[in-house]
Amino acid sequence: MTKDLWINLPVKDVAMSSKFYTGIGFEMNPKFGNGKDSACFIVSVKKIALMLFSHQQFNHFTGAAVADADKSAEMMISIDAESTAEVDELAKKAETAGGVVFGKPSEVQGWMYGCGFSDPDGHRWNVLYMDMSKMPKR
Repeated sequence: MTKDLWINLPVKDVAMSSKFYTGIGFEMNPKFGNGKDSACFIVSVKKIALMLFSHQQFNHFTGAAVADADKSAEMMISIDAESTAEVDELAKKAETAGGVVFGKPSEVQGWMYGCGFSDPDGHRWNVLYMDMSKMPKR
């Protein structure tokens, strides 16, 4: 069974992206590849790892061209929040750290509260607080 999950993202400038992710509260993981071409962060209490790789290094690992995330959505990574206040706080942190909030914090479908932001490379993130007591019954 899988023990860990690693999210690997290509970035134009590892140092700049590292500053962004530190700014939104992700914890640097000094055990793995922190240097000119890569950096590792812990995303959650479940120890999900986010690896940032220079475009050249990412291309080497994947054998494929890096998509231009500023022009198209390659994917959206979703993370949960413990409250609506935490969603609001993360949106502010993302903007302050140099990201773009493309979906302002708001209620979604009557039982969720979320926002969307992109990092300096255009990678899209979704933050949601889900009030399970208001979730529609199936």
